[in-house]
Amino acid sequence: MNECALLALGGNLPTDLGTPAETIAAALKRLNEGQIRLCAVSRFFQTPCFPEGAGPDYVNAAVSVRTSLSPKALLHELHAIEADFGRAREQRWGMRTLDLDLVAYGEKVLPDPVSQTHWRDLPIEDQKKKAPDDLILPHPRLQDRAFVLGPLCDIAPNWIHPLLGKSLRDFLAQLPQSDRDALKPL
Repeated sequence: MNECALLALGGNLPTDLGTPAETIAAALKRLNEGQIRLCAVSRFFQTPCFPEGAGPDYVNAAVSVRTSLSPKALLHELHAIEADFGRAREQRWGMRTLDLDLVAYGEKVLPDPVSQTHWRDLPIEDQKKKAPDDLILPHPRLQDRAFVLGPLCDIAPNWIHPLLGKSLRDFLAQLPQSDRDALKPL
């Protein structure tokens, strides 16, 4: 176990395990197996569905993990866990039983700074329609989303974006107060 990664967790649909919070709790146990070890777990938050009005409120959390898996192998494992918890990838930004996002992997920028910047700067209308073919790290939307930043600030507020030079705490503070107020600790 040598690399530290930051993951965002979320869900807004029930599973056989129960509520989204119960599903995330079960997913945390599953994440702490094999070549992945939990280092820190955030509080759980209730957050409005994104985009607004697209479904029931979410439960969101974040974790830091240590792993010997490569970023792509870790992402593959996260997708396998999502599938085991009933995740169907039918709609971009749609409702889901479980969402496990690889937000950052140490200081890595993937596939390269130009590609990461391209996806980070993509206009919102294009974001709704397009998804990258490659793994983009850090996650190109992390600095825009209170539902990701709030939980991450519980566990890694001083993590610095390797291209933007700002901390997670700085990104959260720059969001509109209404976005920050929408984070409701459970």
